[in-house]
Amino acid sequence: MPQLVLEINGQQRTLEPGRAYTIGRDPQADFRFDDARVSWRHATISFTGAAWQLEDHGSTNGTWIGGARTLHAQLAAGTVLHLGNGENGPRLVFSAPAAAPVPAQQAAPVQAPVQAGVQAAPMHGAPPQWQGGPQAQPQSYQRPPAQQHGYQPPAQQQGQPYPQQGYQQQPPAFPQQQAFGQQAAHQAAAQVAQQGGQQQQFADAQGLGERNPTMIRNLTAGMRIVRIGRALDNDVVVSDLQVSRHHAELRQLPDGRYEIVDLGSHNGIFVNGMPAQRQLLGPQDRLTVGHSSFQLVGDQLQEFIDNGPVSFSAHHLTVEVEHKGGKKILLNDVSFGVPEKSLVAVIGPSGSGKSTLLRALTGYRPADRGEVLYDGRNLYKQFAELRQRIGLVPQSEILHKELTVRTGLKYAARLRFPGDTEPAERQRRIDEVLYELRLDQRADNRITALSGGQQKRVSVALELLTKPSLIFLDEPTSGLDPGMDREVMQMLRGLADDGRTILVVTHSVAELALCDRLLVMAPGGSVAYFGPPDEALHFFGYETWADVFQAFENYPEHDWAGRYRGSVHFQQYSAEVAAVSVQHAPVNHQPVQLTKPQSWGSQLWTLIRRYLSVIASDRGFLALSVLLPAVLGVVSTVVPATHGLRPNPQGGSNNAAGTIMLVLAIGACFSGAANSVRELIKERAIYERERATGLSRSAYLMSKIIVLGIFSVLQGAIIAGVGFSTRALPTQGLIFKNAPAIEMAIGIILLSFASMMFGLVISALVKTAEKTMPLLVMFAIIQVVFTGCLFQLFDKAGLAQFAWLMPARWGVAVVGTTLDLGHLMILDPAHMNEHDGLWKHSVLQWSIDSAMLVVISTALAFLVLRLLRRHEPEVMQKG
Repeated sequence: MPQLVLEINGQQRTLEPGRAYTIGRDPQADFRFDDARVSWRHATISFTGAAWQLEDHGSTNGTWIGGARTLHAQLAAGTVLHLGNGENGPRLVFSAPAAAPVPAQQAAPVQAPVQAGVQAAPMHGAPPQWQGGPQAQPQSYQRPPAQQHGYQPPAQQQGQPYPQQGYQQQPPAFPQQQAFGQQAAHQAAAQVAQQGGQQQQFADAQGLGERNPTMIRNLTAGMRIVRIGRALDNDVVVSDLQVSRHHAELRQLPDGRYEIVDLGSHNGIFVNGMPAQRQLLGPQDRLTVGHSSFQLVGDQLQEFIDNGPVSFSAHHLTVEVEHKGGKKILLNDVSFGVPEKSLVAVIGPSGSGKSTLLRALTGYRPADRGEVLYDGRNLYKQFAELRQRIGLVPQSEILHKELTVRTGLKYAARLRFPGDTEPAERQRRIDEVLYELRLDQRADNRITALSGGQQKRVSVALELLTKPSLIFLDEPTSGLDPGMDREVMQMLRGLADDGRTILVVTHSVAELALCDRLLVMAPGGSVAYFGPPDEALHFFGYETWADVFQAFENYPEHDWAGRYRGSVHFQQYSAEVAAVSVQHAPVNHQPVQLTKPQSWGSQLWTLIRRYLSVIASDRGFLALSVLLPAVLGVVSTVVPATHGLRPNPQGGSNNAAGTIMLVLAIGACFSGAANSVRELIKERAIYERERATGLSRSAYLMSKIIVLGIFSVLQGAIIAGVGFSTRALPTQGLIFKNAPAIEMAIGIILLSFASMMFGLVISALVKTAEKTMPLLVMFAIIQVVFTGCLFQLFDKAGLAQFAWLMPARWGVAVVGTTLDLGHLMILDPAHMNEHDGLWKHSVLQWSIDSAMLVVISTALAFLVLRLLRRHEPEVMQKG
């Protein structure tokens, strides 16, 4: 197995046949280039067993040899390549080692073999003619070469707009041909299987496809333990921030077998897609650590790194929901396959199941029937492992807009990366992502100050932190002007060219030409078309997408899915995927228990710091948090009360004390609930996404309770301080003998805290933020009625017991015990000798009333915890 010497800028490095070498702007690439013409993951050099070769990963500006652009090139001594530009791009020179000189040989460009996502011949579709109604009269035409996947014209330079790949009104006709590449692809796969032998069969069985190992390590007889981790002192170093410093150990047992042992890693280990702590490994088993998969092949440990290019396919996805006593189909037998490094757009009219499809493809809401395959592996069965390989950018922003770009990414990185990750490591990854998305010049700007397109870039940057291979976006261009629409789509095109697979759900049809594939959903959740975007309008027989969508409405009973399945496009792009048989009985998807990259305490501390940063950036909220309770406290001083909160010296009642308590209690209820009533609903998209990445539900809620609780305590103290400071108070307290105002203030503070918890319940219940204000007003009015200060409540059977659920009832009771409000205020002269038992002037009653507010707050916390599950990915709602 010969070595090869690579020279770059006068520096030489010997390439060993046992591993693959990556080239690109990625700081973790083996050969890194800080040149904008070089893609993030530009190419890979590897030894195939017969010769050295370079594989271009569909880079934006290409790899050049002898003045011609190539996707694959055989390498030998004397080969000269250029990256990004055939004349002055970074230069790679190959030579033989000094000990074994090889005659110079210039490799000629080699056409890429037929494979998914790389087209070696013109594509032939079958656009039907449509005359007045749905028909299917196919005729074929050739797709323009400039629109083939992965290729851009040589004249295009980095930073220039992508060409507008327009639809030809009168495409040239060609004879109808067999679906592109199917036979050639089968032949190529058979040849690879023959060359790879048993080793390749193992890889295929485990979903590793036809990829060559990134690294092969020989397991010698004396090597009893192989430690795997991120730290450099491991036997196998995995340069992946998803991996702990000392992640796992592969231990050889006395009988020669091997077992894998988790060393308490943060993201865990997976054997054949299932979480494991300690498990025996056989030759058919796949061990996954971060983005790396390992297999035992004889006395070798082979590593396969998921560095981006993966296939993705959906097979017979069907989603049904209960509707009016029957079943309503949201997705109807959806099947399609996405090639590697592709940009796929999903369009369709409202109600066509686009959002349902997105949740089924990401595993958030698994389909009732069918399966989703990530590089040949079942996403639903292996969601716990594969979730980190998938990024999802929902329509709502998933970062707090009040923070700066860098600060928002910093907190996200703390939550997503293992607890033993150094701050410098996280910062380097953040800088890499900012540079890749051209946000480095905006890193210190608030997100809310950015343009709509830049804000969407920030959301994408958040997902890129963990280096996902597959990224889904839901309406990323919604609300953007045409210029920003193009900017976002060009960004996604660049991400796909750099080695990722991108699927975007959109209503915008202006930039579909940038995509490699287009999926059109018809009403009822079926596939009306899947194929190249420039052939889609001809397929439907209309000139504009408005006409197509209107046809969906005008022909609701037409079998759009059947029309597509009868077309050449189906045979060309979806027939093989749809031919895969899957389980057609309803699948019982068990809730997934996810590993947490951070400990509970670490997550809580990060969430508290982030929440405080968000609040600190909103000066208006801070000012209102102080002004609102102060104003409410001042309002209570307007109530005339000659004797304040003391008994009338001349005897009789002091009903003004009850009025003062009513105002103070309602002020505490309103300010406490107002603090929290919008907090959960406004962060719902953020919570759902972070929950899928391992966020602890209880840590999230506790961070809200702690921070909002601090504000509620301060607000309660302000209300009590202002309200009591101008009033005559009792001379002696029950617990604080010389400071009755303190134990009275405790009642107001506990009431404010309990009301804050009620606000969280409202925020967890509603579906939109607009519904919170009416419910807040309703909550405050109900508390007015059940304070016990308006009418005699304790002797009303049923009503008195219902009032026990109201925090205002107990808040007034805590203060009422100190004031002896039962004797101080007479609401019904006919029952002067009957007194409210909750206002009894005793230490025991004060303690009971205070404890009840604590009990209500705790019960509400558990209720919110339960309600939060409704806003999580359905695959883990019972977890």
